[in-house]
Amino acid sequence: MVCYLCNLVVCEMHRVGSGGNTSNSTRPRKEKRLTYVLNDSDDTKHCAGINCLAVLKSSGSNGSDYLFTGSRDGRLKRWALSEEGATCSATFESHVDWVNDAVLAGGNTLVSCSSDSTLKTWDAFSDGTCTRTLHQHSDYVTCLAAAEQNSNVVASGGLGGEVFIWDLEAALAPVSKSGDAVDDDCSNGINGSGHSLPVTSLRTISSSNSISVHTTQSQGYAPIAAKGHKESVYALAMNESGTLLVSGGTEKVVRVWDPRSGSKTMKLRGHTDNIRTLLLDSTGRYCISGSSDSMIRFWDIGQQRCVHSYAVHTDSVWALASTPSFTHVYSGGRDLSLYLTDLETRESLLLCTGEHPILQLALHDNSLWAASTDSSIHRWPAEGYEPHKVFQRGNSFLAGNLSFSRARVSLEGSAPVPVYKEPTFTIPGTPGVVQHEVLNNRRHVLTKDTAGSVKLWEVTRGVVIEDYGKVSFEEKKEELFEMVSIPAWFTVDARLGSLSVHLDTPQCFSAEMYSADLNIAGKPEDDKVNLARETLKGLLAHWLVKRKQKIGSQASANGDLLSGKDVATRSLNHSRVEVDGIENDAVVYPPFEFSVVSPPSIITEGSHGGPWRKKITDLDGTEDEKDFPLWCLDCILNNRLPTRENTKCSFYLHPCEGSTVQILTQGKLSAPRILRIHKVVNYVVEKMVLDKPLDISNGDGTFGTGLAAGQLQHPSGGDGSSRSGLKPWQKLRPSVEILCNNQVLSPDMSLATVRAYIWKKSDDLILNYRVVQGR
Repeated sequence: MVCYLCNLVVCEMHRVGSGGNTSNSTRPRKEKRLTYVLNDSDDTKHCAGINCLAVLKSSGSNGSDYLFTGSRDGRLKRWALSEEGATCSATFESHVDWVNDAVLAGGNTLVSCSSDSTLKTWDAFSDGTCTRTLHQHSDYVTCLAAAEQNSNVVASGGLGGEVFIWDLEAALAPVSKSGDAVDDDCSNGINGSGHSLPVTSLRTISSSNSISVHTTQSQGYAPIAAKGHKESVYALAMNESGTLLVSGGTEKVVRVWDPRSGSKTMKLRGHTDNIRTLLLDSTGRYCISGSSDSMIRFWDIGQQRCVHSYAVHTDSVWALASTPSFTHVYSGGRDLSLYLTDLETRESLLLCTGEHPILQLALHDNSLWAASTDSSIHRWPAEGYEPHKVFQRGNSFLAGNLSFSRARVSLEGSAPVPVYKEPTFTIPGTPGVVQHEVLNNRRHVLTKDTAGSVKLWEVTRGVVIEDYGKVSFEEKKEELFEMVSIPAWFTVDARLGSLSVHLDTPQCFSAEMYSADLNIAGKPEDDKVNLARETLKGLLAHWLVKRKQKIGSQASANGDLLSGKDVATRSLNHSRVEVDGIENDAVVYPPFEFSVVSPPSIITEGSHGGPWRKKITDLDGTEDEKDFPLWCLDCILNNRLPTRENTKCSFYLHPCEGSTVQILTQGKLSAPRILRIHKVVNYVVEKMVLDKPLDISNGDGTFGTGLAAGQLQHPSGGDGSSRSGLKPWQKLRPSVEILCNNQVLSPDMSLATVRAYIWKKSDDLILNYRVVQGR
């Protein structure tokens, strides 16, 4: 026979088997994820490595030059350059993964590519306005190339072995209503009027039948596909007029293309490892390549041969920048070093060494910007127009022909002395997170950054609540350990240099806490708070306000949340969804209030347009089921939570061995995992004391064990003694202890904690109770 726990825990504990899982047994489809990225307090800085640089020179005498940077934090930034330094004047945020490359087309258009498999176009002089998202690649997009004199042509390459040549004018033309390779308003497929455009992400055009899909204008624009690569593409370069394109990658050959048709022209062989960077001169006759084989090669495309090879580096060459005359090349890479090489005389000079591998270089007059795996960008001196002057300083060496020659020199201890010790200017970044640990309370995450600082984050508010400085991460983790067991309702990673918190349904709704444990004032202390639901309310508070303003009072009163078509599609049946009993209020409780000074960014996707990223304060209220996952809208707007598993804990309650105290508890009990042991104590006391008067005259201090069969009403007081009309014997409460595995349990422990740390078995939990004498 199964028993109900009554009185103080009547609303918390239930019989096992009182309600089964009525959901369909078929495996549900994978729901879309919602992620939020925690931003540092100084949002003008990058917080991860810088993958790309692009310099835009002013056309007027009084105008400012600009540097555009793209980072592994998923964002691009525009820096206004001056003699004094650089000022961040815009952040471009929409990519949901690393930004791998960026080029300027026509001066006003910034084109970026990302590991999210998209290209995005931006108004370069806006506050961060994305004008279009281009879908065509099937994998990470690693590199771009632009034609300086033909602002319409941009090429892209990626890990899928695809190379596409884009006509920007055609790609940015108004989108038709069919399966196009482009999205309007990049971030989430919403155009200016707030209506999402139905877009299909097209994959590589590799078969004859798919080519025909893209031929008619009514079916939208598709770029030219340069077919031939069988493996990943890591580097592209184009001449000024856009009539010649070179590409390189893991196939170790430089491929030459006619970008106007996508046809192959030739292959240049010589490298023995992945080709990571390429340069073309303005005419397209000469090419410079850098490879993971540590070599730099100079090619004459007209003669289809390698003219020179330069053994300058001791490890992979990842970045190249040439002087305007194409007579000298700056190179950097995995060996942390920046070199200048005279391509004719083979003379090389070590300009500087750093602490991080160099990823890209950009020449700007007499300065050279260097990007690395660090979040800061350094500016070094460079004689851009008269590079021979630098060699007058001495310490140059003659670049060898064989890759091992420089490695041998380095091993012999005769490495060259760098010309410069310090950069002339640095654009500082924020140290990125490199280590993290979710603490047992499932609200705090401990992090360590590249500077060695250890910080404690509260993920339900997105803020740092403690900065411990440079201390031992492992020791601090042990110090913060709590013996609590709360379900893992989120996961985290630091791929973008900061904490990304991932919410996946239905797992994210598995964690609850009592309002008293969250110190929520004005809310009954026994109210259960779903951590994911309240976190979502906090994240989308700004969106809700904007949405109500957009919809107006009439639509708000009607509660029209989703279109009839989408509701019918989803069905929202109660076999999959249960309605939370708590009233759906829009109040955001203090433990879930996110900062508006450094707000987190949301990464998610709805039914159309693909993934997008925006700061929570930039949401304008027009986003709907086309942009958000339906489960998220169900939670926020309809107050529906998915059916959750493992929210209950089954256990048996028995007297301790030798105890004469008995209560009427037959069979297995079930209660919420978060139920505290003091509630079990109250239950035992209520059953012992309130069901029958105690014979307090017993000399041995034991209590009577008879129990009435009827259930008692839930008392208003926490311990049952404050109710009016109690008889004198009802106010006498014995002191009861609850034990598990012969260990006395703290009243503040939850059933889940007892099961995880004391019981430590897969079997149903067994608790014992006893009356403590002499208290």
